[in-house]
Amino acid sequence: MKRAAGALGALAVVLLAAWAGRRAHLAELHAQEGVAVPAGEASAPVPLPQAIPGDAAPEPGLVTSRSIPERLPPFSLHDRAGVATPISTWQGKSLIINFWATWCAPCRREMPLLQALDNTWAGRNFRVIGIAVDHRDAVLKFASSLQIGYPLLIGEEDALDVATSLGVTTPALPFTVFTDRRGQIVALYIGELHKPESDLILSTVLEVNQDLLAVDAARERIAAQLAKLHTAAAA
Repeated sequence: MKRAAGALGALAVVLLAAWAGRRAHLAELHAQEGVAVPAGEASAPVPLPQAIPGDAAPEPGLVTSRSIPERLPPFSLHDRAGVATPISTWQGKSLIINFWATWCAPCRREMPLLQALDNTWAGRNFRVIGIAVDHRDAVLKFASSLQIGYPLLIGEEDALDVATSLGVTTPALPFTVFTDRRGQIVALYIGELHKPESDLILSTVLEVNQDLLAVDAARERIAAQLAKLHTAAAA
């Protein structure tokens, strides 16, 4: 029992940065622009309109959560062509699953990095999957203008249901889930992703894939090293 509790507590996953404030209407969210942040820091996620007014905002920093599953749960969303696509389509690959929306400024800023990660890590059996929590027409127009090359899945309430199944019960964007090749969740990062964080997380996931590191040890390492990274960036 103690071992099981310890494994769940070590499911660490990284919930970084505070909320950017609340918006009651989608139009206000569309108009919101984030501020640039230095590499190694997480910008504040943008709260979704479905967030309940008055809920306490999470404090910045690293926390563990027992609500995040050990493994990626099964789900299906529609792709750009409108075809229902299960996440198991990419079974056997390590996934970088990024939740975003067209109106989210931090989401837009991190997309060039995500595209670069998809290009750079594809040869090591990794794949970026974007999940757009947004209206389909807006997503298709935006993806075409930005020439996003990695796969996109699109949903509104359905995508929020997926976020909830991953333990993100108070929705904020962007957030990114990292899995190993077996579908185990190694890290969950809330906030704008930068290269120092992605390099750290992906290199650790690669060791898990190579059976050089147990997944619990990988979660603990990521949490500890990201804490050092952010402490150094804040100094």
